[in-house]
Amino acid sequence: MKQVLYIAVFLLSGLGFSQNMTLFEQGNALYNDGKYEDAINKYQAILETEVHSAELYFNLGNAHYKLNNIAPSIYYYEKALQLKPNDTEIINNLNFAKNMTLDAIDVIPEVGMSKVLNNVSSALSFDMWAILSVCFVILAVAMFMNYIMSEGTKTKRFSFSLAFASLFLMAGSLVSAFHKYNLDKLDNPAIVFAQETKVKSEPNLRSEEAFRLHEGTKVQVLDTVENWKKIKLTDGKMGWILAEDIKLLNRF
Repeated sequence: MKQVLYIAVFLLSGLGFSQNMTLFEQGNALYNDGKYEDAINKYQAILETEVHSAELYFNLGNAHYKLNNIAPSIYYYEKALQLKPNDTEIINNLNFAKNMTLDAIDVIPEVGMSKVLNNVSSALSFDMWAILSVCFVILAVAMFMNYIMSEGTKTKRFSFSLAFASLFLMAGSLVSAFHKYNLDKLDNPAIVFAQETKVKSEPNLRSEEAFRLHEGTKVQVLDTVENWKKIKLTDGKMGWILAEDIKLLNRF
């Protein structure tokens, strides 16, 4: 019975893959013919099957860009970049789309140890830092055992030094791992989809207007109160925006 179930699941997944490939090819053909709305519909049909890929999001971004849909084009380029962080083509197209936005927001540069720690921690994923920590522990134990069992002075000195260095690197890896975890946990970006929205000083319509944002601007979501989101900009400004005016990037 289990074998029949496995075969059925395999066949269904294969059928779904085939259908999505057909939709993707149809979408590409429509895009090449300049039928961008129709292409978007084909790509969206794939997303509705819970299939995600950088190529799919990239093509969606391109189609929306051709239609001058600022917010959707930036949103889907950002989604593609999440799956392929170092893809130069995605980065270039995203920069072109950002040039269409109205809001010019400064970026507060990181300085000092905070900048160093953030750069080091972001070099690897949390899982990779954790694996490195385990490897350094194993190396430290092996060198310590070698230190105990060795008789030569040079070998003992080398083993002790390497064991101490491994413990130091293990501690550094652990710090980087937990800092990377906290960075990822706090990273909750969103794109403004409203053509223009008023950001309030408090989460209610009667509160004072702090500033205004326009479609395509990227924000960080810090908190949620009912249908309001507390956001922060790269220049340090904060305020409350209606949840319906933004679209979160971390949701797949």
